[in-house]
Amino acid sequence: MVRPQGNEHARALIRRVFEVVPRQWRGLGEIPASGLRLRSQYEALDAEKRFGLANRNTAEPAECLSGLVLQGRIKPAECPAFGQGCAPEHPLGAPMVSSEGACAAYYRYRLHALAAEPAK
Repeated sequence: MVRPQGNEHARALIRRVFEVVPRQWRGLGEIPASGLRLRSQYEALDAEKRFGLANRNTAEPAECLSGLVLQGRIKPAECPAFGQGCAPEHPLGAPMVSSEGACAAYYRYRLHALAAEPAK
């Protein structure tokens, strides 16, 4: 059974190794206190520094409205890139990258449902 406070031993280990930092998120930009970074005493193990991955560009192409999809402000089919320049085979935004993403699921299931509906 999981207690409401979680596993305190595991939480203490995470606090010891990581610190909370702002992070860039695809389609959303920077969100304060939304990420973790290895503390300085563990920086020799930091893949971001070792492989030059820090400060990666997370911007989407202008025609991709994935941030609005992620926020639930528009449906995937309302994005001008949906099914045009953006599809699972060549995704422009995060929600189309993974099969669990809203755009990919909508593309796979809703697009087929629309095609099967009789014309009005």
